[in-house]
Amino acid sequence: MTAAPPRRVTARGLATREALLDATADLVAERGFHSVGILEIGATAGVSGSALYRHFANKQELLVALFDRVVDALLAGARAVAATTDDPAIALDALIERHVAFAVRDRSIIAVYDQEAHNLPDAHRARLRRNQRAYADVWVATLLAADPDRDRRDAELAVHAIFGLLNSVADHDPRLPDALVATRLSSMARAAVR
Repeated sequence: MTAAPPRRVTARGLATREALLDATADLVAERGFHSVGILEIGATAGVSGSALYRHFANKQELLVALFDRVVDALLAGARAVAATTDDPAIALDALIERHVAFAVRDRSIIAVYDQEAHNLPDAHRARLRRNQRAYADVWVATLLAADPDRDRRDAELAVHAIFGLLNSVADHDPRLPDALVATRLSSMARAAVR
């Protein structure tokens, strides 16, 4: 028996997939992974439940894809920043700005990760952790390049403290305009680097 040929990916299919991931993030952040059903995710994304199964085998696969999308984008962006400048201070500033933009824009995804990462299968969780470590390593290398006298352990502590600070925006509603939140978070992150 031969395998079915791979399905062609269309722009519409990609848009549907992204809508499903966005709907999952919003609904799960609001009510938790186990309180949200597949049909509700599909309806929120504007597709039928059966259409959802053309993109994902089950709800857990949706969760994995959601986290992969975020972590892969963060890692790719960090690597691009590191590759495009020889000035570590400029690179560090760009890393901060990119993560601030992510944290402010994707609060619901951060909240979902905090609440639901334990629901991932071990292999997926391990892969995500590896990619998160790789992301942090780009930051640490950049910070050490900007401040060569700094101890590596101190740089690692600073980087993880910055992540905690920036991602904390998912834990509360600051009731401030996003632009002001981003400005404040950027300032705090720069202070943490020092």
